[in-house]
Amino acid sequence: MPRPFELDPLFRSVTTLPGVGPKTVKLFEKLLGSEKVLDLLFHAPIDFVDRRFSPPLVEAPNGKIATIEVRVEKVTPAPRRGLPTRVKCTDGTGSLDVVFFNANKDWIAKQMPVGEVVILSGKIEHYQGNKQMVHPDAIGKPSERASIETIEPIYGLTAGVTNKTMRKAMSGAIGLIPSLREWGDKDLIKKKDWPAWFGAMKALHDPESAADLSPAHPVRERLAYDEFLANQLALGLMRLKQRKLNGRAWPQKTELRQKILDALPFDLTGAQKRVIDEIDQDMQSPLRMLRLVQGDVGSGKTIVAAMAMMNAIENGAQAAIMAPTEILARQHAESFKPWLEAAGIEAVILTGRNKGKEREAIMSDIASGAAKVVIGTHALFQESIEFQDLGLAVVDEQHRFGVHQRLMLSDKGRGTDVLAMTATPIPRTLALTAYGDMEVSRIDEKPPGRKPIDTLLIPKEKVESVMSSLGKQIEQGSRVYWVCPLVEDSEVLDLEAAEARYDVLKDRFGDVVGLVHGRMKPAEKDEVMNAFARGDLKILVATTVIEVGVNVPEANIMVIEQAERFGLAQLHQLRGRVGRGAEKSFCFLVYAAGLSKTGKERLKTMRETEDGFVIAEKDLELRGGGEILGTRQSGMPTFKIADLAAHADSLAIARQETKLLLEKDADLETERGQALRTLLYLFEQDQAIKTLRAG
Repeated sequence: MPRPFELDPLFRSVTTLPGVGPKTVKLFEKLLGSEKVLDLLFHAPIDFVDRRFSPPLVEAPNGKIATIEVRVEKVTPAPRRGLPTRVKCTDGTGSLDVVFFNANKDWIAKQMPVGEVVILSGKIEHYQGNKQMVHPDAIGKPSERASIETIEPIYGLTAGVTNKTMRKAMSGAIGLIPSLREWGDKDLIKKKDWPAWFGAMKALHDPESAADLSPAHPVRERLAYDEFLANQLALGLMRLKQRKLNGRAWPQKTELRQKILDALPFDLTGAQKRVIDEIDQDMQSPLRMLRLVQGDVGSGKTIVAAMAMMNAIENGAQAAIMAPTEILARQHAESFKPWLEAAGIEAVILTGRNKGKEREAIMSDIASGAAKVVIGTHALFQESIEFQDLGLAVVDEQHRFGVHQRLMLSDKGRGTDVLAMTATPIPRTLALTAYGDMEVSRIDEKPPGRKPIDTLLIPKEKVESVMSSLGKQIEQGSRVYWVCPLVEDSEVLDLEAAEARYDVLKDRFGDVVGLVHGRMKPAEKDEVMNAFARGDLKILVATTVIEVGVNVPEANIMVIEQAERFGLAQLHQLRGRVGRGAEKSFCFLVYAAGLSKTGKERLKTMRETEDGFVIAEKDLELRGGGEILGTRQSGMPTFKIADLAAHADSLAIARQETKLLLEKDADLETERGQALRTLLYLFEQDQAIKTLRAG
């Protein structure tokens, strides 16, 4: 089924709306992330101005917005540049100076002709005993009073787009909202007293009170439910498709596994054993495995993955593990090496570094099946790499990776099982919206012997004393990560901050200080990281490129400057880089004066707990779902109206409903099913509709 005809106007460009020309369209695109009318309609107001207050001038209070009918008496042009033009007006009860800076005198004469009656709306100010209005928001004829004396929604804007431009375009967009068939559950809508979608979209842009702007308002709740329903339905359909693609049942075999367990210097934790059992059950069933393993940094996910891989290999298939970066892929190769040697298994590593003949040789080993374990970056499944028989694909740091990539990945082999891993604890609600198509396991215990990390809050003024204490620590064999602040959204400024700190530390400690940042080439980055891992460097100054997966057990001190600028999940990830060795570890969170309430909460949480799952839930509460994992670049869904923290109930309802819907009408053929297809198109989940067609 192609996109329903009635949605077409919403998918046109905003250039079809009043007041949006070729110049403005770029600004709208910057603000909305697209130039579709639909995305403009989902841009909800953040405030409103009530222009219905219309007192006589004598009673007009200071600082309040009012709409007033006055006669223009006299125009006094600006005596010189930089001074204003003043227009004296009266309504019979009092007088008002209307003030314009840098205004064109012809324009003023046209807008406010002397002797005429006009309607003005703007803020009244009491100034030196007179009442004045500087640059009225609206000037019109008495016949236009009704269109001025309204409640005006206020929108989030970007430089170059005024609220007036936005309202003009929005008013055109609102006229295009179609009336669509109801896709929601009728009993639920009645019980919640929610408006129909059409009414809700109109009401969204017509707030009359502060309550109308609250996420708890029925209009916003209704629209959040629609968005969650589209999200859950899309994931549910993807999952059905995955399940229909025949998986394979791998009989349980334990010989290779036992060889690795015998070689391990530690016992597996209860949580690790539980998760291995869950994976084994998936692998023994004939359905595809799609499982996400969440575990904090250092909870031992890698060995769990190795156990799963042995099962596929012992059954004659291959296993692959993919990491988001080259450094991580090589680190996996290092950690797997002793285990694979114990089991007598051949592994190859393939990254962007392997070129020419060497690359061809590796690829031929993968294609022939000689390479039982293949380790590489995510490019492994996008490139023209052929496996002889890929039984299990392990994907590390899954949140960098969207649903569609998961589909591509499982197309690499016959019924390939997929095991995803992430060290970023994800709040339950976020996990449902991002991974509703996967089963989720949690490794929620730390391996024995892991020492707690002392987390200390240090005001910026005391950073000098932190530096003084480092000298002694380094002599005793410590290694230090020094993470520099995030500066706006600019890698250039991030780099300047890091270079400045690097110069200070280098002056003090000499050549044992190194620097890594996002603008370095991968090979340069690797070189510095390796020097730090070898111990040639003792202090590593870094922008946040070190947060995922870097493993240097000797590093036991982490300094994070301007810690208040980082999200909780990020702080937690960074702190997890230390505390991996035998020595006591410390994390110094350096903060600037004037901390916001949220900043204080964030740092307090870091001091109180090391439990990533607790931290993730707190992060969601403090920041809302959009920012948690830097959604933009991470394959995490971004919601236009729904707010994960505020609308968690609607998500639970949408999830429950999707389950029932797909049991009854998996092909969306019924009347409600057809309406739900429209909903999927509305939220651009077309991929899910393609799975319906592909069956």
